Amino acid sequence: MTDMPKAGDPAPDFTLETDTEGAIRLAELRGKRVVVYFYPKDNTPGCTMEGIDFSALIDDFAAADTVVIGISPDSVRKHANFRAKKNLKIILAADEDKEAIRAYGAWQQKSMFGKAYMGVVRSTFLIDRDGRIARVWPKVKVKGHAAEVLEAARQLD
Repeated sequence: MTDMPKAGDPAPDFTLETDTEGAIRLAELRGKRVVVYFYPKDNTPGCTMEGIDFSALIDDFAAADTVVIGISPDSVRKHANFRAKKNLKIILAADEDKEAIRAYGAWQQKSMFGKAYMGVVRSTFLIDRDGRIARVWPKVKVKGHAAEVLEAARQLD
């Protein structure tokens, strides 16, 4: 299990397939701010709320020159269904091999009903224009989170 990168660390690069952009590579977004948020599963209550909240602020993120990418282990097809069903406006990237999820330390042991299992820990990374981690939100609580991330993005530079 990899530790989460910290503020000041270079953001681990990734290339992932999306349902709208083709393959997206983090390194190609240099010069922009990037929000990378990891979430467990499409069409579940917390993940849906998070996607809707980020989508509702997408114009504000764009005005702050910030790209928002949601990443889960779900397939491109599942992302496309999720986007259509919930009218999402953000980029959804499929990490079925969990390479980016692991690189960012978001693949961790979790527990439910007393059983331990490995899963995605809801976490968000704000990456500056130079490709460095500016801020980390580990173990995110969804309510108000997208607005907090937007405010942090506006304060960069």
